[in-house]
Amino acid sequence: MNPPTPAAPRTWNLTGYFPEFDGQVYRTFKQSLRQEIAARLSDAASTPPLAPENMVTWAAVFLAWEDLGARLAHLTSYLDCLSSADAASEAVQRERTELATLAAEHAKLKSQLLGGLRAGPPPAWLAFLGQPALAGATHALERLRTEAGHQMAVAEEALAADLGVDGIGAWGRLYDTVTGKMNFTMAWPDGRTEDVPMAQARALMAHPDRAVRQAAFAGSNRVWVAAEDTMAAALNAMAGTRHSLYGRRDQRHFLDAPLHDNSISRETIETMFAVLAENYDTPRRILQLGARLQGTPALAWYDLEAPRLPDEAPELRWEEAVALVDHAFGNVYPNLQVYFRAALAQRWIESEKRPNKRPGAFCTGSPVIREERIYMTFSGTMHDVSTLAHETGHGWHSHLLGGTRPCAREYPMALAETASTFAELVLAHGLRSEPDLSPARRAFLLDQAIGQAPAYLLNIPVRFAFESRFYEERRAGAVSVTRIKELMVAAQREVYGSALEVGGEDPWFWASKQHFFIAELSFYNFPYTFGFLLSQALFAEFLRAGPGFLARYEEFLRLTGSASCEEVVRRSLRRDLRDRDFWRAAIHALDEPAREFETVVAARGRA
Repeated sequence: MNPPTPAAPRTWNLTGYFPEFDGQVYRTFKQSLRQEIAARLSDAASTPPLAPENMVTWAAVFLAWEDLGARLAHLTSYLDCLSSADAASEAVQRERTELATLAAEHAKLKSQLLGGLRAGPPPAWLAFLGQPALAGATHALERLRTEAGHQMAVAEEALAADLGVDGIGAWGRLYDTVTGKMNFTMAWPDGRTEDVPMAQARALMAHPDRAVRQAAFAGSNRVWVAAEDTMAAALNAMAGTRHSLYGRRDQRHFLDAPLHDNSISRETIETMFAVLAENYDTPRRILQLGARLQGTPALAWYDLEAPRLPDEAPELRWEEAVALVDHAFGNVYPNLQVYFRAALAQRWIESEKRPNKRPGAFCTGSPVIREERIYMTFSGTMHDVSTLAHETGHGWHSHLLGGTRPCAREYPMALAETASTFAELVLAHGLRSEPDLSPARRAFLLDQAIGQAPAYLLNIPVRFAFESRFYEERRAGAVSVTRIKELMVAAQREVYGSALEVGGEDPWFWASKQHFFIAELSFYNFPYTFGFLLSQALFAEFLRAGPGFLARYEEFLRLTGSASCEEVVRRSLRRDLRDRDFWRAAIHALDEPAREFETVVAARGRA
C-alpha cells in the first residue's frame, strides 16, 4: 500500500536559494557574479577569432559563459519567485532591475563568444567541438554558431543589451508590476460586491455558476479597458524593438527568432497548424457539447473554462487537490508520484490565495541547487488540479535533466510543454483508473480528460494568429488600440467559429494575457499546441506499449536539451514531424474520450 500523501503547505520555502532576501549570502553571490562576468568579458574581448592555436581559450570562454549563465538563472529564478508571490514589493522590483543589468552584461559575453565562433573555419570548428571539456555541448554550440550568423557587430550587440534594460525589458517589468497590483470589483449575483485581485479572475471564470463567470469577466475587463492604452504602448514598444533588431540581424521574418529559440523548423509548425485548421471541428465539438449542457446555442468567452457538468464539479480543499494528483500519479506513473511527494515534503509549491500575487502559474528552478519551484493560486477548482499536475510535469522534466551539463538542460519551450501536458494526461487517466468509480464521477473525469483540448487546439491558435497579424502590421508603425482589439476579435471568430457566441468575444484578451508581454521571447504560444499534440502521441504510445514505455519517455525528456525537436522525436518515437498524418492522428486521439463522454452524459439525460 502506498504511504499517505505528505502534508501540503500552501506557501513555498525559498531558503534553498538564499537564507534570506538581500542578506549577506545573497549580496556576496550577486557581487561575485558581477565581477566574474566583467573579468570574462575582458578576456573574450582580447582573444582573436577561433583558430587552431586558441581553441582552448575559446573553450574556456564558453565554459565561463555556461557557468555564469547557470548562476544568473539561479538568481533570476529566485527573484521571479519573490516578485510573483508579492508584486507589491518595491525592494524586489529594484533587484529585478539590477538583475536585468547583470543579464545584459552576460548577453555581451555571449556576443563576444558568438563573434569568436562565427569566424572560425570549418576544420578549426570541428576540432574545437572535439575538445573533451565540451563533451555533451555539441548541440548548444551548433545553435550558437547558427545564431552567430545573425549577430550584429559586437559593439552594436553590447549597445542593444544595455538599451534593453530600460527598453524592452522595462516594458515587460512594467506589465508584471501593474498587473500584479490590479484588483477589480466583483459584483456577485447575490448583490454583494468585493474587491478581488486580478490573479483570481481566471478561477472565477471557471466557476460553475454562469452569472458568476459573467460578473468576473465584466468586472475584470473594466480594469483592462482603463489600462488598455498602457498595455497597447507596451505591446507596440516590445514588438517595435524586435522588428528593429531583426532587421539589423538579417532575420527576415519575425518567426525566425522564436523558431530558432524552440529548435524547430518552420515546416514543422506550418504543417501542424495547417492540419489543425482542417480539424478544428474536433475541439469545437467539445465546446458545442458544453454549450448544449448549459442550455445555450454557443459559448461566450467567459464560458470557455466552465465545467460542463457543474453539479459534479466539487469545490475542493487544497489537501483534496493534492491527494487527487498524488493518487493519479501513483496509479499510472510511480516515478512521477515519488517526485511530486518530494516537492511537497520540501515545500517547493506556492498555492496560497492572497492579494498582490501575480496572475498565472509557472514552474521555475535553479541549475545551481538543482531544485524546482511551482507557483500557482489555488481557488478550489478542478482546473487548479490540472494546473498543479501540469507544473509538476515541468518540474519532473527539469529534475531528469539535473545530471547533465548546464547547456544541455536548456530545452526549448516546445519540448517543455510536452512534459507538462503529458502529466495532465497521466492525471486524467489515473483518476479514471480508481476502483468503484461511479457513473457520475466517470462522466466528470472524462470531461476533464477532453476539457483541455479546446485551450490547446483553439485558444493557442487564436494567440498565434493574433500575434502573427499584429507583428505583420507593426512593421508599418504602431498599431492602435482599436485595431489591436479588432485583430483579437477576428482571430477568435476565425478559430472558434460557431462554437463562440457572436458578441461573446473578448477584445481585451491580448491585454490580460501575460504571454504577450514576456521580454525575453516572443510567440509564447505555438509551443503549447505543439507540446499538447506531441504529448497525445506519446501517451497513445504509452497506452499501446504499457508501463515499459515510461523508460523511453524519460529518455525522450533527457534528450530535449541535446537535439532539435525533429531529431528528438525521430530518435524516441521514430516519427517525422513534417508528416501530416502524425498530427492528424494526434488530434483524433481525442475522438474516443469525446464520444465516450457524450455517451455517458446522454445516458444520464443531460444532452
